[in-house]
Amino acid sequence: MPLNHPLHIDLFAIIILLGVVQGYFLAVFFLFTPKGNKVAHRYLGFFLLALSTCTVEVLLSYTNYMFKILTWVDFAEPLNFVLAPLTYLYLRTFISERFSWKQLWHFAPFVFYLVCMSIYIYPLPDTFKYNSYLDAYHPDLPFIKIEVVEWGWFCKIRDYVNDLMFAQMVVYVIVGFIELKKHFNKLDITFFSKENTSLSWCRTQWLSFASIVLLFLIIKRTFPSDLGDHILSAHITFIIYVISFSVIRQSDFFKLGEEAKPIKKYENSTLTEEIQDQTLERLKWLMQSEKPYLKEDFSLPSLAKKLGVSSHHLSQILNESLGQSFFDYAAQWRIAEAQRLLTSSESNFIKIEEIAEMVGYNSKSAFNTAFKKIVGQTPSQYRKEEKG
Repeated sequence: MPLNHPLHIDLFAIIILLGVVQGYFLAVFFLFTPKGNKVAHRYLGFFLLALSTCTVEVLLSYTNYMFKILTWVDFAEPLNFVLAPLTYLYLRTFISERFSWKQLWHFAPFVFYLVCMSIYIYPLPDTFKYNSYLDAYHPDLPFIKIEVVEWGWFCKIRDYVNDLMFAQMVVYVIVGFIELKKHFNKLDITFFSKENTSLSWCRTQWLSFASIVLLFLIIKRTFPSDLGDHILSAHITFIIYVISFSVIRQSDFFKLGEEAKPIKKYENSTLTEEIQDQTLERLKWLMQSEKPYLKEDFSLPSLAKKLGVSSHHLSQILNESLGQSFFDYAAQWRIAEAQRLLTSSESNFIKIEEIAEMVGYNSKSAFNTAFKKIVGQTPSQYRKEEKG
């Protein structure tokens, strides 16, 4: 029979436990919050849920409590294959606000591994799982002699599970960096600029995950088996609390009363009132005559270049003269064009998805969100009401 072992509670165990509790709390917060980019928040919520569950397994193993529940040995192993895709998809949807069902293909490795674990590993008796647990966390203890089980091809795959996870995480870290860099370049700002709040937040999340990947590599190359996982889990706890602090700091509660304070964002700007008025006139003429906002690659730098001003000055003009950000300004023109198309007799047979693409949106959900925010109705409701 498998032997029991005394519980091991120390500072690391307490830190990891605090991370698990806060991780689950934060996951629920993002999964069910009604505000903001709901698709992106769901991805972050599921990421925190998976990360916390993986940390639970480390906590149970590190404290020796796993001896009491051997059935649960390696229960969270497949979840390691969703962490990288969820991070990448969170960054992508947070920036673009676009969701596609094709994104679910990113979870194919997780589904495959979960099915294999359910067939080959989870049904094994506790004696096998006891030896597996000892091999990972107590290689010095005597193993139980059992009949050798042939897992076939899956056994060979599982022998390299850490290498596979690391390779997947590295790929997604690189792809995530490319995605972020593209958006920073689109706004004509450096990667470490703090000018755009959304991109700065995404950069912080990317750096957090990249630090997990780097520490994962160091620990797996330093410690045998899983003996260093408690250090990685402590680092994850730190990241979870950093995210919590960031969410609290950006809470609307702490912005109460700020509207009474004068904003001096462009206090040192060299933009004159004359240039500002001239640029506004050229901007209006350009938007009406050339309709650059209908193009998918419409951006602040490209518009500023056409007007002969810097991106920073154009952003200042939109903020101070129109009280809008570039994205709100672009959405206003795009939705106005969409309203015209939805009510035009010439476009009666054009689908809403096609109209969304015609006015510069790649995603119907992003188009619906922007349309409802400006018009107060969904595109289908608007078309139906206007045409009686």
